[in-house]
Amino acid sequence: MGGTGGIGVQFEPAANDSADVRAALSRLRRATGLPVAFGGLLAGTGRYRINELAGTETTVLHGLDIAQGNGLGGKAATLCRPLAVTDYGASSVISHEYDAAVAAEGLRSVLAVPVIVRRRVRGVLYGALRRPVRLGDRPLSAAVEAARELEQALVLQDEAARLLAEALPPAGAREVPPGPGAGAGDPARWEEVREAHGELRALAQRVGDPVLRRELLAACGRLAAASSRRGGGGGADGAEGGTGSAGVDPGLSPREVDVLACVASGATNAVVAERLGLRPETVKSYLRSCMRKLGAHSRLQAVVAARRVGVLP
Repeated sequence: MGGTGGIGVQFEPAANDSADVRAALSRLRRATGLPVAFGGLLAGTGRYRINELAGTETTVLHGLDIAQGNGLGGKAATLCRPLAVTDYGASSVISHEYDAAVAAEGLRSVLAVPVIVRRRVRGVLYGALRRPVRLGDRPLSAAVEAARELEQALVLQDEAARLLAEALPPAGAREVPPGPGAGAGDPARWEEVREAHGELRALAQRVGDPVLRRELLAACGRLAAASSRRGGGGGADGAEGGTGSAGVDPGLSPREVDVLACVASGATNAVVAERLGLRPETVKSYLRSCMRKLGAHSRLQAVVAARRVGVLP
């Protein structure tokens, strides 16, 4: 995470991409029984760079750029479907630009699966054996499932990047728009920031990568802190109540903050439960706890008090 504007939050998808690819390769090896797996994501127009290896004996494949249409992976990306060859070097159905690297690693039977997000190929995953064996439907299906899980992780990352772009200013711009209590800024824009904050917190609970989850929650915290610094919250929302005061930590749990962030966006208890994967009764319990800690007597007062102490933007 680097600095963005005055808030110091910048989403870094590349590092998270690598973690997700490593996780996908691990799943592929377990599910297919293939001892070698490698792969990578889009590295420019029509190119996929192999940047993660698992079970290899050399690093000769690392950093290899696969052009669309070339070799097994490039052909799989072009056709948007999984492919396999029994003997890579002798296969007549692929081109052979990468034979030297494949031979140096000692690979014979190889499968390749494209990673497709919103109809766009974002990467390629490979599994391989060091002997020529026909790879049937079972390993191919298992490899496809590993690719699908990676696709879902990339969708979440894309959504996180979109929400952060909505909530945070571009590099070199002013800080996050001032809170309503500051008497400046566009109120509609600030509501967009608040809505993005709630969606980011809900999204963080669905992200499997702990590093990405920490980044999303850190961004949420900085958005809330920016609001508190600029005087957001309190009566500007049209409701007084609650005993929270700026700078005082009310001791809300992360899950309680998740619930309040959803409530702040106007979600009903049923919607909050669906977003966070909770039972409606559990949501009510969290809300009662929030109101007690914040000295509030209603949902709206709890949201206002949470904004006043800098828990919500």
